Amino acid sequence: MSDTLTVDVVDFEGNKAGSADLPAEVFDVQTNIPLIHQVVVAQRAAARQGTHDTKSRGEVRGGGRKPYKQKGTGRARQGSTRAPQFAGGGVVHGPTPRDYAQRTPKKMKAAALRGALSDRARAGRVHVVSGFAPGTAPSTKSALAVLDNLSGRKHVLVVVERQDEITWKSLRNVERVHLLVADQLNTYDVLISDDVVFTQGALDAFLAGPVKGSNTSSEAKEETK
Repeated sequence: MSDTLTVDVVDFEGNKAGSADLPAEVFDVQTNIPLIHQVVVAQRAAARQGTHDTKSRGEVRGGGRKPYKQKGTGRARQGSTRAPQFAGGGVVHGPTPRDYAQRTPKKMKAAALRGALSDRARAGRVHVVSGFAPGTAPSTKSALAVLDNLSGRKHVLVVVERQDEITWKSLRNVERVHLLVADQLNTYDVLISDDVVFTQGALDAFLAGPVKGSNTSSEAKEETK
């Protein structure tokens, strides 16, 4: 593995405006598929509302009176019409409100994200742009021209800076584009996207965050023993 991958930085006219370095410790690491699967499952589980609810026989309204006498009818004895075997009765072991969130350490999330980004980078599907619109006014037409020049694929993830309102307003209504702020970048959104496009500022902000992690923690522990 090389120390750094280099990609061209494209301006809003589609011309090369420079180059950007993609550190190997983020964009060229080994992809751990079981780890990515675990993190994505946890992320999708945490997105569940968990508001489903059914009523047990004790919660259903009515059924307080015995429907018929205990003996002499030839039928099975019954104590309430709200028992599960009756229409309108309670539900046995039905779903109740719960929290589906799973505990996922931050280092696992960061490692899974590095693996997903590395997979896209090795396939040439990570791009960097200097901007999507000329001037200070949003322009969906210009932004789409930049994207069409980079990729004609169906699903594109665009990562922007939090204060970049021009790009946000230019692309927020485009169906094939999913917008994310740099500090919200996650494994699932990378995996469901065909291409990942960073603005130059978003890439700098992303690399300045905790995503690089630490690969030397275990080594440090060994030295202290």
